[in-house]
Amino acid sequence: MSRAGAGAGSGRRGTGAVRGGVYAPPEPDRVLTAHSADGAPLHVEVHGPADAPAVVLAHGWTCSTAFWAAQIRELAGECRVIAYDQRGHGRTAPAAVCSTEALADDLEAVLDATLAPGERAVLAGHSMGGMTLMAAAGRPGLREHAAALLLCSTGASRLVAESRVVPLRAGRLRTGLTGRVLASSAPLGPVTPLAKKVLRYATMGPGASPDKVEACARIVHACPRRVRQAWSHVLAGLEVDSSVRELTMPTVVVAGSADRLTPPVHARRLAAALPDCRSLDVLAGVGHMTPVEAPEFITGKIRALVAAHLAAPATGATVDSEESAV
Repeated sequence: MSRAGAGAGSGRRGTGAVRGGVYAPPEPDRVLTAHSADGAPLHVEVHGPADAPAVVLAHGWTCSTAFWAAQIRELAGECRVIAYDQRGHGRTAPAAVCSTEALADDLEAVLDATLAPGERAVLAGHSMGGMTLMAAAGRPGLREHAAALLLCSTGASRLVAESRVVPLRAGRLRTGLTGRVLASSAPLGPVTPLAKKVLRYATMGPGASPDKVEACARIVHACPRRVRQAWSHVLAGLEVDSSVRELTMPTVVVAGSADRLTPPVHARRLAAALPDCRSLDVLAGVGHMTPVEAPEFITGKIRALVAAHLAAPATGATVDSEESAV
């Protein structure tokens, strides 16, 4: 394990996380710093027994390791759960470069810093975290370490054109307005009742409970606006469709039927392109924040991948897609 160093105190500063309940992040057993190819330091947390099967979690745009609190809390007793803050997010400082190549570099650095040579893990990516897995598809580090993948509420291209955040018919006007909204540099400000309503509309299903909205709002509002804007430009131009076909390991895809940011059309496109898609689940009434909105379902998917591909031989069977109610 190389390119790693001892991290600072674990703390929750910079994450915006809630302080109590299932969405309050547990304290990690170990904190370290992984250094990416350009030298950028990445905050990495390790939860659970050192000899347990490994799970690596990559969060999405404007989020942090705190976003995976429910999954970490449930899995850390049986798995070694590794979570890291993408550059500029959480406790990872902003870096000079924001690009899909940087996302892949960062993931490789985290894998190298936390996994032994040849050690396999289940990798789960939400939103930009899923795009990170796609961007790294041809990288040696991913091929060496990825036993199976979860792509959650994500897409490979046409993110702005397919977004339904702006309530207009698809076309140039909606695409243009959506691009401006997502790339806005306006500060989000404090987490107020109005701010939570806006966030719920844009990123969550209509039935999301207040505690889930609160948890997501605090995490998103903690993301610096310059970081939010810089990554919005990268995502607006994302084009990794060809990389999807290089993800040859068993992969499951999950989406929310009420997702306005990455509607289910993206999930279905991914499932059709993946060489070994084991399942496609579209969760009825769930929005973009699937690990928070449907924590038991997402945790169950990760646990099943660990059981099938780390704890026992894979069956090689392909599972048909299905519509799932939560």
